Amino acid sequence: MGRSPFTLAAAVTAALPGAEVTGARGLSANGDGRFDSAIATIADGRELAIRVADDDETSRELASEAIALRALTDGARAMLPFRAPAYVGETRIGDARALVTELLPGFQIEAAMVPAGRGAAESIGASIAAVHSLPTSVVRGAGLTMRSAEECRAELERLVDTAAATGRVPARLTVRWRDAVADDALWRFESTVTLGGVQATSFLFEDDDERGPEVIGLVGWHGLSVGDPAVDLSWLSAAPDASPDVHRSYAQASDRTPDDGLDARARLHAELEFARWLVHGDAMHRSDIVDDAAALLDALAEGIRADDLSVIDARSTGVDSALDALDRVPKDAVAGIDTSMHTDAYNPEELWAADDSSADSDDVSSDDSDSGSDQHDDERAHRAEMLNVETEDLSGVASIFTHNEYDEADSDEAQRAARAALQRWKSSSSE
Repeated sequence: MGRSPFTLAAAVTAALPGAEVTGARGLSANGDGRFDSAIATIADGRELAIRVADDDETSRELASEAIALRALTDGARAMLPFRAPAYVGETRIGDARALVTELLPGFQIEAAMVPAGRGAAESIGASIAAVHSLPTSVVRGAGLTMRSAEECRAELERLVDTAAATGRVPARLTVRWRDAVADDALWRFESTVTLGGVQATSFLFEDDDERGPEVIGLVGWHGLSVGDPAVDLSWLSAAPDASPDVHRSYAQASDRTPDDGLDARARLHAELEFARWLVHGDAMHRSDIVDDAAALLDALAEGIRADDLSVIDARSTGVDSALDALDRVPKDAVAGIDTSMHTDAYNPEELWAADDSSADSDDVSSDDSDSGSDQHDDERAHRAEMLNVETEDLSGVASIFTHNEYDEADSDEAQRAARAALQRWKSSSSE
C-alpha cells in the first residue's frame, strides 16, 4: 500500500460521479495502517473520506461497512442522538475495494483517559443504549447477521472448545469460561442491535461548556448485527474510572428489561478475545502468534485469585485487571474498528489550540508509514505489560453488580475532572 492522498482523492469522482475535487490531504489522525486513506474536499465544501483495502479481510470489512451505513435510513438515523457517517459511494482502485463516506468532526479519547462523572462517560452510555434501541428490522432488512441469546452462547461455547483443543489454554481458564457459558443466568437477555464490538475511539466528542464532553458522532459500523449487547461494553475493562458511570447511564437510557448478567458477559467477551487471537494463530499455522496468545493467556490465568469462585464486589476490585490488557492484543487479532477515515480532528493539539492554523493539509498519518518491525516492537512492549494482570470472578453475577447512585451535587466537580483528564490526554498525546 502507500498510495498518495491525491491518487486516492481522484478516485472519489468514480464513487461520486460529477464531483469536483478541489483539495486532498492525508489524515492527521492516528490510524492503524490497515487501509490507505485520505480526505478529499469537493467543490460544494464537503469533506469526504476515502479508504482502500488491499487484502481480503479489510475488503470484507469495507463491504460490511458499506452495507451497514446504507442500512441506516433517515428514520433510523433520526433515532440516534449523534451522527453516523453518510455512505457516499464505492469504487475500485486497481483490484482494491474503495469506500467513500462523509467525514465527521469531533475528537476521540482513548479508553484509559475516559473520565468518570458527567460528560463523556454518561454520553457514551446513552449513545450505546441508543444503538441497542434501534429496531432489529434495520439489521434484518439489510440481510446482516442476527443471533439469538442461545446462538450467541453456542458461538462462545464453540470458541472455548476450539481454543482448548490447541492445548495452550490454562486449565483454570477453560474451566472458568465453560462455567460461565453453562450458567443459565448469564444468558437470559434480549438480543439487540449492536455494533459488534464498539471501542472507546468509536466515539467522536465535542466539549460543551455546561455538560462537558459529549458524543456527537459514532464510527465503525462494519460489525452491525443483532446479538449480545454485552459485546459493545467489553472495552470498558480498559476504562476503570468511567466504567461504573457508563454502565449506569446505559441502564438509565435503555428501554429494555434489566440484564443482570450484562457486566459479567462483557468481561467474558473481553477475556475471550485472547482465545480468538490463539485460534487465529493456530488456524494460520503461525507459531509466533500462538506463542504470543499463549503468553497472554498464561498471564491472564496467573491473575485469577484462589478465591475466584466466591462472590466478590467487582467494582471494588476494579475492572482494570486482565481485561485492561485487551488493547495489548495486536489489532489484527480480532475485528477492530478503524476510525481513521471518519474524523480528521483526533489530534489533541488541533483540538486545544483553537487559533493554530499551521497544520499541514498534506500530512499523512504516521501510522500508515510505520514499519512492520516498529509495530512488532510495540506489540512486545504491550505484552510485557500483561505480566501484571489480575482477574475477578464471573460467577454469582446476579448479586454482585450494583451500580452506585450518581450524586448530582458532585456534577460540577466531575465535569472539572473530565476536562482535566482531557488536558492530560492532550499532554501525553503530544509527547
